[in-house]
Amino acid sequence: MSMSDPRNQSIFTRGAVDLSALRDRAAAANRTSAQPAPPTNGSDDAGVPAPKLPGATVTIIDVTEATFQTEVLERSLNQLVVIDFWAEWCGPCKQLSPVLEKLAAEGDGAWVLAKVDVDANPRLSQMFRVQGIPMVYAVLGGQPVDAFTGVVPEAQLRQWLDNLLKASGVEVAEPEDPMLSAADDALMSGELDAAEAAYKKILNERPADGNAEAGLAQVGLFRRVQAVADPAAALAIADATPDDVDAQLHAADLEVVSGNADLAYDRLIALVRRSSGEDRDRIRQHLVGLFAVAGPDDPAVANARRALASALF
Repeated sequence: MSMSDPRNQSIFTRGAVDLSALRDRAAAANRTSAQPAPPTNGSDDAGVPAPKLPGATVTIIDVTEATFQTEVLERSLNQLVVIDFWAEWCGPCKQLSPVLEKLAAEGDGAWVLAKVDVDANPRLSQMFRVQGIPMVYAVLGGQPVDAFTGVVPEAQLRQWLDNLLKASGVEVAEPEDPMLSAADDALMSGELDAAEAAYKKILNERPADGNAEAGLAQVGLFRRVQAVADPAAALAIADATPDDVDAQLHAADLEVVSGNADLAYDRLIALVRRSSGEDRDRIRQHLVGLFAVAGPDDPAVANARRALASALF
């Protein structure tokens, strides 16, 4: 994957991750405590070196749901924050994370690496719609501006970071969509009925709104997952009964929510190949619904769509 221009590799689309409510609160807090930016020559009018911004020497932090607003949103108002979504069991994460940590240490505070354990912080994973790990987001001005998934060579990571740092002084916020923001806020708060109603209202007015379609699909996914009493048992049943359609659909939902969308797609595509008639169409429709959760710009979705087409025809 080439990352010479991060804009060409971004999986972030406006509305897919909407942090407007949290960002607004962070901005209000920042206005009460922010210090003026140091002069570009590194000193004040008297020739005394200007003080560094609070936390400027911090390079790597562990972030939780409780500290996300302070450590990521508020910090990103002054400097670039790169979020590394990882898990202990994730092999590729163990390849990428050390490289990110090395580059963060070399940066000496130019940017901050915020590490998020997806197992310990499921709501953050849901907020950012993490479909697979490692996943890395860049946050500036309280808003995600770019992202990528998978392991990336160090040289390309350096280029990606350099481009982001050059853009860090540029206004990155986009005009807000109040309706979409309200719907996303309800979804992040777990108010699924309110989120569903809000997304449907958007789609009634704008039938082709992809962000609202993705949000509505995520509401359905969360409801299905909440109905599974014992996720571990559900996955075990699916592994023991590979041709049980209901069991496989439940397992795919759980895999998507846990950040293993690729496994979910492979599971259902394999089931499509073994099925026929109404079962086959039901599996296909469920899989298309999971694609909608991730959105059309997710590279994993594009690959899975091709595999599904091959399985069907």
